[in-house]
Amino acid sequence: MISYGLGDAGTGLAATQLGFYLFPFFTGVAGLPAFIAGSLLMLIKIWDAINDPLIGWLSDHTKSRWGPRLPWMIGGAAPLGISLAAVWWIPQGNISEKTFYYVAITILLMTAYTSVNLPFAALSTELTKDTFIRTRLNAARFTGSILAGLSGLIVAAGLLSSGNEGYLTMGRITGSIATFTTLISCWGLAPFAKKARQPINKSEKFELQLRRIIKNKLFIKIICLYLLLWCGLQLMQTVSIIYLEQVMRVPTGISKWIPIPFQVSALLGLQYWSLYSNKFGRIKALYRGATIWIFACVISIILPPLSINQNINDLLAINSFDFLRMLFLLVTILLIGFGASTAYLIPWSLLPDAIDADPEKPAGIYTAWMVLIQKIGIGLSVQILGLLLTFSGYKSALECSEIENCLQQPYSAITTIRICMGLIPSLLIGIGLLIMRGWRKDESQVETI
Repeated sequence: MISYGLGDAGTGLAATQLGFYLFPFFTGVAGLPAFIAGSLLMLIKIWDAINDPLIGWLSDHTKSRWGPRLPWMIGGAAPLGISLAAVWWIPQGNISEKTFYYVAITILLMTAYTSVNLPFAALSTELTKDTFIRTRLNAARFTGSILAGLSGLIVAAGLLSSGNEGYLTMGRITGSIATFTTLISCWGLAPFAKKARQPINKSEKFELQLRRIIKNKLFIKIICLYLLLWCGLQLMQTVSIIYLEQVMRVPTGISKWIPIPFQVSALLGLQYWSLYSNKFGRIKALYRGATIWIFACVISIILPPLSINQNINDLLAINSFDFLRMLFLLVTILLIGFGASTAYLIPWSLLPDAIDADPEKPAGIYTAWMVLIQKIGIGLSVQILGLLLTFSGYKSALECSEIENCLQQPYSAITTIRICMGLIPSLLIGIGLLIMRGWRKDESQVETI
């Protein structure tokens, strides 16, 4: 359990920092317009549409003394750390030259990410057939992921106040952590990976693989749910720093620390929903957690901002009205993290059910599509955010003579940010819950593929 928990630490650390800081970094530090920043991140996902199924298939057909998965994790560990550091460097040149650099380095980053994350995720199905243990494995996985993400946020909060050099230092530290935790996980998992269930190595055309996926009704429901939940979660993460600083007017010295309570709450929620799902069922846990998540999203839309030019000492004053507003904001963030933790746990705990419905049980193929859907959700959410902010008149650092002037956004941009933080995620979560209606009926009536 400890080794499996460490396996997602590197990729979880990368996903957390990229989710919270990469879009603000592109627009606020590197000087890319919002539309280009969103488009750049979306274009990266086109490459993921190619490498996810490819690496999944290659992983299924890899032979080694440690099984098919660990060689990929070991090989991807160092490139993951190096590219995670390099993505925070700002090259010299115009917008086109910067864009070309970030496309190249993020393609390398996402390739290394997939090489580690996809084979690792497939192991949860192959290590055991016990549903209870599989759920606990996924809980351990995302516990490690969230703890690593939490450490990344703490590092970021302490370094980003130093400007461009702070981003690069953050990347070097977290890149090193990502590499070493992945290698330690491989060392601990090696004895178990040797004994794990092996995929059936059978040559199959892509069209047949696609037909296999489409015919698996349980899997179609799971990937639809996963796409919707991750679109909502990633949209909130991407816009969160902008929401805190430019909508809620939280001082910069505090805003960089606020994602930390979110991670802590998500970590506690992960443990709670893991126990709850084993006692009352995974679908019931999904509905309970999603309801809390939607409620917090709605609250984030209507929360009043702090006073303009408020400082940290004023916020800590006992009789300050802004102190109460800040308290409500923190409670809302805690509720979001607690409810959103179901987006990590439940879809992945349901995936083995869909894999077991396939007599050949090609875990690599199914896991590849899950990871692909996650990245599509990330790409779509960032692209949607970039387009909406562009149309709303949002001002990036490139359009500001001083970075402080960017905090004064037009009313249309403020409204758009609130919609991205609360309304759109609520709708996506609600649609996901509708899709999962009748899950038990589908599960009991599933036909052998």
